[in-house]
Amino acid sequence: MTKKNLFLKNHIQNKYLKYNVLNKLYKNFQKVKVSINNDINSSNKTLHVLNSKFKFNFKINEIKKFRKFKTIAIIGMGGSILGTEAIYNFLNKKIKKRVFFFNDLNEKKIKNFKKKENFDKVLFLIISKSGNTVETLSNTFSLNIIKKNAKNIILISEKKNNSLFSLSQKFNLFYVEHKSYIGGRYSVLSEVGIIPAYLMGVNILKLRSDIQKFLRNKEMSFLKDSSIKLACLLSLKKINNLIFLCYSPELEKFLFWCQQLIAESLGKNNKGFLPIISNVPKDHHSLLQLYLDGPKDKLFHIFSLEEKSKEKINIPKAMKANKFLNKKNINTIKIAQKNALIATFKKNKIPFREFKIKDINEEVLGNLFTYFILETVIIGKLTTINPYNQPAVEQVKVKTKKLIS
Repeated sequence: MTKKNLFLKNHIQNKYLKYNVLNKLYKNFQKVKVSINNDINSSNKTLHVLNSKFKFNFKINEIKKFRKFKTIAIIGMGGSILGTEAIYNFLNKKIKKRVFFFNDLNEKKIKNFKKKENFDKVLFLIISKSGNTVETLSNTFSLNIIKKNAKNIILISEKKNNSLFSLSQKFNLFYVEHKSYIGGRYSVLSEVGIIPAYLMGVNILKLRSDIQKFLRNKEMSFLKDSSIKLACLLSLKKINNLIFLCYSPELEKFLFWCQQLIAESLGKNNKGFLPIISNVPKDHHSLLQLYLDGPKDKLFHIFSLEEKSKEKINIPKAMKANKFLNKKNINTIKIAQKNALIATFKKNKIPFREFKIKDINEEVLGNLFTYFILETVIIGKLTTINPYNQPAVEQVKVKTKKLIS
């Protein structure tokens, strides 16, 4: 399926699938499609975030004053920050601001930041759906940024009895409500991702401009075919690993966003795919032997950006060896390596999918976000997995709180 800026193609051989399972999934797809459309049109469902009439819990005029900050620090975990990291990483050439991400417990990073930055000139975005995320609160209090009437802090959480909402009330801090019906990993196109994107200078209208693209009849065919085949693989449990082969650094953070989306949404009831990000061609020299000749339990997702590059390799005339590299640019070499891998996959009948991006812009990134959200939810619904909850994760959160209380 070829689009102007996005090329998507499946190469999943029939030997990995079962006709009777596929047939059942095809019959159930229409019912799932209706369910998806109903969810998008229901104002209290997760997928309502993909509705073109989705209403934000903020007004542009309210946050415009924060655009004056040239340095932004974003504090969050998981779905509260991964989407924004993906936006920043993909559109980095368009973003003129310095952006720091506190997405782990890293004492050295906090110390360096406190030492080098003038906090009065930094805008802090603190995001947690529950408002009680341990790592987010730990980083916030370690940075010691909460001050009465501070004009450089935005808090985003559910509007209920939680730490972040309480801080906003007690210290009179700018607060935006996180919609309770949107889980963190589905929140990138809501306030959670849109506010940081706007403050970084990203065109948020373009980011959401075509978010129902893959629900149109002409565009639905690839989504339908892909979702059904992946649901079949998930049901049969023959393919356990999704290997994201990343040929473009600009896509790496997007793939980490995908990793959480897929792992948390589908890893239930003794089912699931393990999504692994593999940076290539670097991993050609460490993991390719296993990929090609190891266990046949992997589906490969090949991601590349086919942007034109002006930087070329110049080899002195005196050097006769390696002449084939002369006047070639780095991207040309990477694409050749990718195409060689694809040819090898085909020869050895190794299943893979290709996602080829031909331009870096907000519309393409918006399409990628919405495609994977829809595909993941559809796979869950087809395989009777609830794609919206994460019950096992809550066990660790509860035990952690008990251990440090």
